[in-house]
Amino acid sequence: MRPSQALQGGGDVPLGKYGQYIGPWGATGGQKQRGIITYGLSPNRQNPFAGATHDAIFNTFRRFRSQVLYIAPPLIAGYFIMDWAIERNHYLNSKAGRAEFADEEE
Repeated sequence: MRPSQALQGGGDVPLGKYGQYIGPWGATGGQKQRGIITYGLSPNRQNPFAGATHDAIFNTFRRFRSQVLYIAPPLIAGYFIMDWAIERNHYLNSKAGRAEFADEEE
């Protein structure tokens, strides 16, 4: 986030890409940066898995519900088409299928 113009400080130093010029690489001289605030939290105060199980269950359900109509119909159609094709192949390679379509092979 860019600091506002009032917080950038004064001076005739040219401003860089992010609004602050701190000098060439490795130099610590130049304008003082103002208006940049950072926050920290002690590692022993954090609970990274707080509510993870609850959120995982409900977030997974929400995402599944929003995508099921895009995924399920093609999968169901593909299953029935493959089932039909396998049964048709078994029939055509059976004795009855060969007898029925024997004259069409030549």
